[in-house]
Amino acid sequence: MQNAITQPAGEGLRVYLVEDSEIVRSRLESLLDAIPGVRTVGHAADALEAIRGIHAEQPDVVLLDLRLAQGSGFDVLSATRDLAPAPEIYVLSSFAAGPYCKLALSLGATACFDKTDDFERVRDLVAQRAAQLTH
Repeated sequence: MQNAITQPAGEGLRVYLVEDSEIVRSRLESLLDAIPGVRTVGHAADALEAIRGIHAEQPDVVLLDLRLAQGSGFDVLSATRDLAPAPEIYVLSSFAAGPYCKLALSLGATACFDKTDDFERVRDLVAQRAAQLTH
């Protein structure tokens, strides 16, 4: 399902990161910073912090790990599934295969990616969404 992205001109694509590993979060921030028109608006390491941040920031895209310091990405998906406008939520996790991905998609995730080898695919998808804002 494609969500329409609407925000003031020049604001760019707003991305929120939910990742408890500082190393992975730094890598994601570096990838996102290199994409024209993308702005990271916040990050969280646990489910409650993520839910609060996503509600407050109303990002266009959320990059979500399933395994968090406290709670899980499933908690975040359940608590944010009725937001309007709904952000696109890309699960990027070591547990993004099989039943985990199926459950994430049923809870409102837009797509699932494997953290071990899909960073570039996520970067490309975010870049594609940002480019749509300029056209």
